[in-house]
Amino acid sequence: MAIEKVKEYFRQYEMEFRIQELSESSATVELAAEALHCEPCRIAKTLSFLVHDMPILIVTAGDAKIDNAKYRHYFGAKAKMLTADEVVELIGHAVGGVCPFAVKAGVKIYLDESLKRFQTVFPACGSGNSAIELTIPELERYSSYETWVDVCKGWQVENA
Repeated sequence: MAIEKVKEYFRQYEMEFRIQELSESSATVELAAEALHCEPCRIAKTLSFLVHDMPILIVTAGDAKIDNAKYRHYFGAKAKMLTADEVVELIGHAVGGVCPFAVKAGVKIYLDESLKRFQTVFPACGSGNSAIELTIPELERYSSYETWVDVCKGWQVENA
């Protein structure tokens, strides 16, 4: 089970106790926010894509949406999300529990700028009813991310 792999991953940092296993589903941004008693924007959703036949993850704020033009500009390819079966096969977690921890080898992880406005965020931990609260520096450290990207829209406060 993927949550066990994530617990094992965090055990090396003596942090597995911080993983919250919830009695209710946290498989969507809305459900996770309700279960964790936080704003939906603070849920760190992890999206799975295929770029030039390589699986990648992009961790974004819960209120952010992929901006196809920004994505294409950065990655040089059209945004192509993985199917649920591909996510399990290529990433190692099932949809609803995808996270940037304990993923399969070769998966590149990117953190989106939409997360930087928060002190802490809540990524999943390998199951549809788990999460961990991390500061942004902790997310950087434990996600083994490649780099920060700006590929989302819908989260910035517009100045009229």
